[in-house]
Amino acid sequence: MPRTPSPTPSNLRFIPRLIFASRWLQMPLYVGLILAQAVYVFHFWVELVHLLEAAWGNPEALRLIFEASGQKAATPPTHLTETTIMLVVLGLIDVVMISNLLIMVIVGGYETFVSRMNLEGHPDQPEWLDHVNASVLKVKLATAIIGISSIHLLKTFINAENYSDKVLIAQTVIHIAFLLSAMGIALADRLLHPPGGEH
Repeated sequence: MPRTPSPTPSNLRFIPRLIFASRWLQMPLYVGLILAQAVYVFHFWVELVHLLEAAWGNPEALRLIFEASGQKAATPPTHLTETTIMLVVLGLIDVVMISNLLIMVIVGGYETFVSRMNLEGHPDQPEWLDHVNASVLKVKLATAIIGISSIHLLKTFINAENYSDKVLIAQTVIHIAFLLSAMGIALADRLLHPPGGEH
């Protein structure tokens, strides 16, 4: 018995075509995330320039990065310390990881929910984009959030003298909650799509 051909977008009735076309309403959201990424790039370079200026002995730049790193002192610092450098560098790594998270959301979300990018064969195509779907994207985002949370927690522990025990415990508990949530998402994905089955 011959199969009935699937309707093409042009053959869809008005309401289904309208509902399907509504996915393009997400386009301004992804453009907004691209603009947010541009702000992160600007912030990264501002912090990096301040760090370089402080290394050359600029007292104002030293004061700015000292305050931005969350440290407190009765008198302004006169030179860079290893702790200050470490906190600033971790802050820069944090910006990079959040930027990577934005790229995953923008590229993976557009490919999954809006339209194909047709990047097959492109030398710069991300490896993970070959098998991206809503489930895989959720697992990758959860993993990225754990990485970001780990950087924040490390910064807090390095600068622990400027935080109360309540803040330290709260951040640790939140990080563990992120970790358990990611494990739950990964487990649910594994149960829904067992290895060897059709994904």
